[in-house]
Amino acid sequence: AGGYSGSYSDVIDFVAFSTKGKAADFGNLTTDPYGGAAGSNSTRGINAGGNATSGATNIIDYVTIASTGNATDFGDLTQARGNLSGASSSTRGVFGGGYISHAETNLMSYITIASTGDATDFGNLTDAKKGVSGVGSPTRGLFAGGYNPSHTDDIDLVTIASTGNATDFGNLTLARAFCGGVSSPTRGVWGGGGVPSAKSNVIDFVTIATTGNATDFGDLPDERNPDNSQICSHLRGLFIGGENPGPSACNIIDVITIATTGNAKDFGDLLSINYATSGSSDSHGGLSE
Repeated sequence: AGGYSGSYSDVIDFVAFSTKGKAADFGNLTTDPYGGAAGSNSTRGINAGGNATSGATNIIDYVTIASTGNATDFGDLTQARGNLSGASSSTRGVFGGGYISHAETNLMSYITIASTGDATDFGNLTDAKKGVSGVGSPTRGLFAGGYNPSHTDDIDLVTIASTGNATDFGNLTLARAFCGGVSSPTRGVWGGGGVPSAKSNVIDFVTIATTGNATDFGDLPDERNPDNSQICSHLRGLFIGGENPGPSACNIIDVITIATTGNAKDFGDLLSINYATSGSSDSHGGLSE
């Protein structure tokens, strides 16, 4: 959903994980953000914040994933912010990091996905940063990487069902920002991202139930910056669009099998070139198997 490629987009595309091929049209958001955060349960997909034509926004939209159609207003974030990220369980979506008025923030807020209404304060990340990338299990949310004022390899940990400040989980194999994050209920995987003066093709992973540093998983087919553009099922993770190699956007969709290791492979294409989209699914790692 959303994104940017020469102009701001309100378009929502969708794919089925079980097949490969080109995405199809789903509908439209109520605004046109890029760099927003996403969350979902098994029925609803959430898009929160981002940078729109009018500037950083606090708007939260939702869709019913099983149908197609335009998004509906859900409520508002506690503050308008862009380049944030989300992690969700079956009940809650938690949105972390980003920037407010051109300054990086450590703010986290949360919503109850099954209802509608404004977000509530959750706590703080270990540091103010934009371009973090969130993944989740049914109990834990991890926010990895980011930028302020340089690229970081930090992985922060929260317990989604509670509130409070994040704690240190470990480190990525490479300091980078705006990578894509996917997860099963047991593994978190991050791919690509921006490093100083370049893009990365690195994919690394952690076991979410433990703490510790990430391990090499494989590589994307090319060096690119998915900018938090990803969706996942319990089995597959998709890295979608991005700057490739930059600053040009691309329409590439790559796929990995989360339980194994190895290089990503071609899955298909978005309807158009795009980057800094936000993605949600009805079967991600934050949902119990």
